[in-house]
Amino acid sequence: MNVSRLVRQAQRGNKEALLQLILAEQDAYYRLAYSYMGNEYDAMDAMEDMIVTLYEKLEQLKKGEAFYSWSKTILVNRCKTLLRKKERFLPLGDEQESVLTALIEDNPYRLTESELNMQELLSHLNPRQREAIELRYVHDLPYQAIADITGTPIGTIKSRISQGILKLKAMIGGDRYEDDRGEIRGAQAGHEYDAGTAGT
Repeated sequence: MNVSRLVRQAQRGNKEALLQLILAEQDAYYRLAYSYMGNEYDAMDAMEDMIVTLYEKLEQLKKGEAFYSWSKTILVNRCKTLLRKKERFLPLGDEQESVLTALIEDNPYRLTESELNMQELLSHLNPRQREAIELRYVHDLPYQAIADITGTPIGTIKSRISQGILKLKAMIGGDRYEDDRGEIRGAQAGHEYDAGTAGT
């Protein structure tokens, strides 16, 4: 699929071209929206709002190859706006348990057992680290796209991911990491770093 060509066609008013672009990534859009909203109804609502915004603002996109990064940024921003309106915290943080329950019960894209185990591990990270790691490794987004989506410098994104991975390795490895790799110390240092840079 030639993304740039389809974007140009869509910008000239070809709605079928835009529909083709959206359908090609519909599962990725849904999983991304669901990871923030925590239920199918709100995830679909956010996706519908994203599609409306794409129709309205597609002409503003200068680089056609950036369509998916741009559209996913719009989707995440819409999710965060809806969550603020509902006066809820991001599911990527404190609502982990309810989100996991919802994923198991009514999500048509159910997680495997190994993915659920990873979700449980991720729940021990701070919300910003968790968000960065999920966007990178669950949704397979490049660092620059994550920076664009979250409005955060790319260096900060890499730091959040690095510190979060250190914590995960410490939890998985236990004393073994402290004995032969020293990564528990690194994770503890990362925790102190996060506590002192809560605004990052």
